[in-house]
Amino acid sequence: MTTNVQKLSVKEKIGYSLGDLAANLVFQTLMTYLAYFYTDIYGLKPNDASIIILSVGLVAAFAFNPIMGAIADRTNTRWGKFRPWILWTAVPLGIVALLAFSTPDFSYKGKVIYAVITYTLLLMLYAANNLPYSALSGVITGNMGERNSISSYRFVAVMVAQFFVQVFMLPIIETAGGGDKAVGIEIVMTWLAIIGSAMLLITFFTTKERIVPKPEQKSTLKEDIGDLVKNRPWILMLVLTALVFITLAIKGGSYVYYFENYVDETALTQFLEPILAFLSGIGFNFFSGNPVSAGFGLFNAGGISFMIVGIMFSKGLADRYGKRNIFGIFLFVSTLFILAFYIIPSTAVGMMFLSQIFHGFFYGITIPLLWAMIADVADYSEWKTNRRATAIIFSAMMVGLKGGLSIGSALVTGILGSYGYSADLPIQSDSAIMGTKMLVSIYAAIPFLVGTGLLFFYEINKNMEVQIEKDLNERRIN
Repeated sequence: MTTNVQKLSVKEKIGYSLGDLAANLVFQTLMTYLAYFYTDIYGLKPNDASIIILSVGLVAAFAFNPIMGAIADRTNTRWGKFRPWILWTAVPLGIVALLAFSTPDFSYKGKVIYAVITYTLLLMLYAANNLPYSALSGVITGNMGERNSISSYRFVAVMVAQFFVQVFMLPIIETAGGGDKAVGIEIVMTWLAIIGSAMLLITFFTTKERIVPKPEQKSTLKEDIGDLVKNRPWILMLVLTALVFITLAIKGGSYVYYFENYVDETALTQFLEPILAFLSGIGFNFFSGNPVSAGFGLFNAGGISFMIVGIMFSKGLADRYGKRNIFGIFLFVSTLFILAFYIIPSTAVGMMFLSQIFHGFFYGITIPLLWAMIADVADYSEWKTNRRATAIIFSAMMVGLKGGLSIGSALVTGILGSYGYSADLPIQSDSAIMGTKMLVSIYAAIPFLVGTGLLFFYEINKNMEVQIEKDLNERRIN
């Protein structure tokens, strides 16, 4: 296997990170607004939306991703294995993302069919783009310290995308559409499609694949799958990834319902007045108008800002204490601040914002580590078998991601439906309001807590990381 473990340039790290910024303009929109779009903008019933999100998402997770992983590992071009897929899918992904959030004037049955088709195409193209993109991090460098650094750059970019989507997107949708959210979201998605496609092209042109398997290391799909089944760290990371994204989808998709139906509007308005006055005083009037959208945006802004701060601590802590230990400790601490939402009254807006800030900071420390750990699992597999199958290992993780996203998003609409939520009601029932509170607290916390427990069985600790890196570097030189 040929490799180059030199330090990567800042240009390449930024170029690589723009790919995740682009992908997350789509992904964060799916996680934050898909359920809300289907029920409150597109006009689907909660149960129908839940079925579409779950069924299409699980097909994508268990069919598209493994197939794409096998194809990507066997792709051979002058650009490498994974970079070509970023090039080929950049523009189609943007177009289909726009179509998936459009609202054609069909009958109800026609709307359901359109939603199924566009969501299926979106997840198919997302797999063809983001899986090779993720696997690319495993072949840019074999240096684990550089991988930690790449992950930090990458997930600062993720936070930028998340910041835009969760903080500014709802007010922009309302403004762009003149109060018509259906028109507004189509305008916003048009611009996101153009910007995202351009960023993916930059990623293609600024990155390089350095780890190239030797011909004798080629393996069959049967061998790759056999290696996975015997790889316990891979199995644990698959389950952990699913659990993490179930929580992210539940709380991310529930906040807009939480602010519209649970948070006391009078208390929210009073809390926001000095903040909005300050922002207005410095010429920033973006959040004026609807207190719910302003509160939703600023609430997310606080959490995401401190996630970015947390990310900055991640590399140093992981380099010193190991990824597994840092991930487990801070995932658990962050969960405590999710649980806090269960006891926060609807009028205690300041406590809501404070809990979100603390959750964001402690969870932020874990964010770069998940994908860096998956790259370590690819190294672990090569270390054990002397064969490298980067993309199929990342594809398995994408199964967890897509499965978690689908299950979590479906749980949002499904649980709300079970509590009696209806978008047609001007005021929700007490039961539906309790459902929104449970979603952002108890239901969202459970997967994180289970994931924390799983990390006790993950064997790639700091000492093993060092040994794997040393042994693989020696093999690659020879």
